[in-house]
Amino acid sequence: MNVEEVLKDTLREQAAATGPAAPDLADRVLVARRRRRGRTAVTAVLAVTAVVAAAVLVPRALEDEDRTAGVLDTEDVIAHTDQSPPRDAIAAGRSALAAFQTYKHVKLDGGDVELTRTYGVLDPSTKTYRKTTRWSWLTVAPGLRTAAVLERKLPADRIGILDLATDEVVRWIPVDHKVAAVAFSPDGGRLVATTYEKDPDHWTTGPQMTDGGEPGPQASTRTGFYVLDADKGRGKWHAVPADESNSNARQDFAFSHAGNLVFSDAMGGGDYYDLKGREAAVPDNALHFQPYVDQGISPNGTLVIQDGGAVLDARSGTPVDQLSVQTPLAWADDDRVIAWGCDPKQCDKKGEFRNQLLLVTLHSHKTVPLSDFRKASADYPGRWYPQFTTR
Repeated sequence: MNVEEVLKDTLREQAAATGPAAPDLADRVLVARRRRRGRTAVTAVLAVTAVVAAAVLVPRALEDEDRTAGVLDTEDVIAHTDQSPPRDAIAAGRSALAAFQTYKHVKLDGGDVELTRTYGVLDPSTKTYRKTTRWSWLTVAPGLRTAAVLERKLPADRIGILDLATDEVVRWIPVDHKVAAVAFSPDGGRLVATTYEKDPDHWTTGPQMTDGGEPGPQASTRTGFYVLDADKGRGKWHAVPADESNSNARQDFAFSHAGNLVFSDAMGGGDYYDLKGREAAVPDNALHFQPYVDQGISPNGTLVIQDGGAVLDARSGTPVDQLSVQTPLAWADDDRVIAWGCDPKQCDKKGEFRNQLLLVTLHSHKTVPLSDFRKASADYPGRWYPQFTTR
């Protein structure tokens, strides 16, 4: 089955666009892969995750007396239902929209294409989102003060620690094995950096081309991961080659809910390792956790929310609730979930592409909109994808 056929039913409501440089092509594939996970390499390769955070600790890199106050204070819900993409900060409970990104393919000489990201990043001083195309990868630390960044050319030979208030890199962490993805530990004190031989965001012509004649993803060239001290930059590299049975070009690592393990968060992945690079058993409360669902385990570790809104007991898998949401994104607390969704009265027959950020309470199903309906804009071409972090 070719790519067009695989995506056809999920893309009915999108304007037709052809060729690798179509501005929303990567966006379409990214959305479709949640509905068609594991069916083609094209949907698999864009498993772009930003798994972060499960505790509210300011990263040690910038701890000082002037920076101990919370960036977004103590207001429970901060919503901007007239904004999409958002201009002003959005938050609910423990979680804040730390950044968001849009994607596009840029055509290269020779016919290859490169997946590029444009970020909107929360400025802790202005409480607004600052646009940047400076980085190939950006992930915000718990506390919303700093971010880990990678320069445009991947894989990179150093990791930057970015001060979000000044928009300046305060420290570079050099690495011997080149990196193409970075994620923070739940307490913000450590980084897991996934290493690759080649750029996983580079799509090529040749045998990898899709049936439609467009550049396609390469086989994953993952080589392993670092666990690094986020403040001192010290740590070790561990060899973990790519899973050849997994068609994702990206097979990035993220920290487990407890922060004592790392796991491969690609679709169909979920292999766990300890911080010394040894294979580890799946934690009891992650037996029903879907690795491609960001922050799928509740803060207290007792519940799991799955794609489509099913809420399960984390250990037994017993159904607890069913929320009318499309894609869960983060837990605001143990009883409320932030997700993409839509009021059926506004979305009837409009499909999954009509959605907004919602805060939904378990059992009562009380729903509070947090953003306007998702769409493209002049500043951020293409649909936007959120990155939530504990504040």
